[in-house]
Amino acid sequence: MIADLLFPMSPGILLALGGLLVPFIGARVARIYVLALPAVLLAYIFMLPDGSHGAISFLGFELELLRIDNLSRIFATIFMIAAILGNLYAWHEEDPVQRTAAQVYAGSAIAAALAGDMISLFVFWELTAISSVFLIWASGTDSAFRSGMRYLIIQVGSGVILLTGLIVHVNATGSIAFDHLGLDAPGAPLILLAFGIKCAFPLLHNWLQDAYAEATVTGTVVLSAFTTKLAVYTLARGFAGTEMLIWIGAAMTAFPIFYAVIENDLRRVLAYSLNNQLGFMVVGVGIGSELALNGTAAHAFCHILYKALLFMSMGAVLFRTGTCKGSELGGLYKTMPLTMIFCVVGAASISAFPLFSGFVSKSLIMSASGKEGYWFVWGVLLFASAGVFHHSGIKIPYFAFFAHDSGQRPKEAPVNMLLAMGAAAVLCVGIGVWPEPLYALLPYDVDYVPYTTSHVITQLQLLMFSALAFTVLMLTRIYPPELKSTNLDFDWVYRRLLPRQLLALGRAIDTGYVHVTNVGRTVIGAAISLSAEIFAPGGLYGRMVGTGNAVALVAILLLVALVVSYSAV
Repeated sequence: MIADLLFPMSPGILLALGGLLVPFIGARVARIYVLALPAVLLAYIFMLPDGSHGAISFLGFELELLRIDNLSRIFATIFMIAAILGNLYAWHEEDPVQRTAAQVYAGSAIAAALAGDMISLFVFWELTAISSVFLIWASGTDSAFRSGMRYLIIQVGSGVILLTGLIVHVNATGSIAFDHLGLDAPGAPLILLAFGIKCAFPLLHNWLQDAYAEATVTGTVVLSAFTTKLAVYTLARGFAGTEMLIWIGAAMTAFPIFYAVIENDLRRVLAYSLNNQLGFMVVGVGIGSELALNGTAAHAFCHILYKALLFMSMGAVLFRTGTCKGSELGGLYKTMPLTMIFCVVGAASISAFPLFSGFVSKSLIMSASGKEGYWFVWGVLLFASAGVFHHSGIKIPYFAFFAHDSGQRPKEAPVNMLLAMGAAAVLCVGIGVWPEPLYALLPYDVDYVPYTTSHVITQLQLLMFSALAFTVLMLTRIYPPELKSTNLDFDWVYRRLLPRQLLALGRAIDTGYVHVTNVGRTVIGAAISLSAEIFAPGGLYGRMVGTGNAVALVAILLLVALVVSYSAV
């Protein structure tokens, strides 16, 4: 095989190293270079045979930098496709920092997915955090800088927790292999927490909405593809069948719906929607059956495509209008019809319409939950499916392109953006119409037919009733209007409440310190005054004692000494 003639280096490492060359290449050449490099590496992934390659020794451990199996291959494949689409979408960008950061970020995520040991995983895990933050800071605003700092603290903190769990695990077992762990393994709870932070578990999720809405137009598209799906991969690799994840995932699918409905910033709506879709994947990991894990991998694959498509369409709107607020948009279909069409394709895909990609992937997880007897979870997922149609399937295209006419008449998106959106849309429709090539990439053999009469009818009924509910809510003016507002989420606790409490505590400590200091000064002053009165000249002990008094005092002391001596005898 051709792959046998190549140095067995991880495609992710090659992409990251190749990205470091971008600043030394002219802008025109760099545009072509960052498209050609991941395209070649995508072919390289399929040339590599299954098994472990490129092992190296490090501090007495054998690092497995390249492990190829069905699970790692499908994630590496979609990550590389996402890198190609992201680079095409960003063709017009002149900023070498963003272009370099995007390649290093994508390469690090791919290298992490292909790593067979936890030391290598940790290194690439942290590298994804460090490289991706530049896509946020590149916006150049003060709010983007602060958001990037919060993002970096949380992401690096996840790596610190992962390292702690790794140390505990290695000390107890002597093994660094990254295989199935389960909660009973030494250090596993810490490792799960680290994965959960990057997967945006409930109460750990706000970094996602905070950072993605502040990133650059192209940076948000890149960010949407890698960090959270890498976390899904690590959960599938290390914690498949952990029942706790079923309930965590179910909560993830449900609670973002309510925030997405009332959110005005459409990129933040998509960030909440991303959280919702991650929940489906986490449920699949928690169930842990072959059907469920196939569903997790398939849904991650499809989700990267249609979520990138939706972020691309909103990015194009932001690029042309300067805003992504639903309250400031509307009527854009008149001058941005192609962007609108691509947005509708993404909306149909995330809503799992038949003949679109979400239909053939989400149904695997839904079927697995019913097959394993998790009917309550199945009901939650059904509710979440209706909810995502509300906020991403309807709200995003409606308020951006069809709601009240904002009067804006921007140009259509640049050609490179349209090509990237078109390619993603073709993949979304192609997978939905012909899912067999995707199913062939899944970790286990697939014995599943998505297009059955009952499944299609059930899904169409769900979508139609959801659309009817949206229409009724809009006509009756019950549906929350798009308002210029800031919605409070759990991040209010650590962004507002805790700082205020710490400030109040600091003030209380300062007040107490001042009070104690004043009391101390008063006591010391009184002691000094009293000492002066007693020992100063003319004081109680400073007076001159008369000779007669002195003789009398000596006689008394001698008498006492005689009495004591006589008593002792």
